[in-house]
Amino acid sequence: MLYLILKAAISGVIIATVSEVAKRSPGAGALIASLPLVSILGMIWLWRDTGDPVRMERHVGATFWYVLPSLPMFLLMPALMKRGVPFWAALAAGCALTIGLYLSMATVGPRFGLKL
Repeated sequence: MLYLILKAAISGVIIATVSEVAKRSPGAGALIASLPLVSILGMIWLWRDTGDPVRMERHVGATFWYVLPSLPMFLLMPALMKRGVPFWAALAAGCALTIGLYLSMATVGPRFGLKL
């Protein structure tokens, strides 16, 4: 249980750091947020928990392919907000787009040999 609390605390510190830095400098906050810190921590936790190189290889490979459909959200949201769309509506649209693209990736990916 202590291990789970430690994992949650470290992950929470990263999120809090991003939001605090972004208050002072949106660019610096974005840089920190764009670092694959969550992915790296996830890999560390998975390796510590399993030590399974096959599972790790699959996890890292699938992470790469699932990052791709999330990227258009970061283009859609600022474009919508520049046009006066409120933040919550832009966020909802970005999330809907990402979910749609995730579903597409999960459906189409295996047809091209991707094991997600």
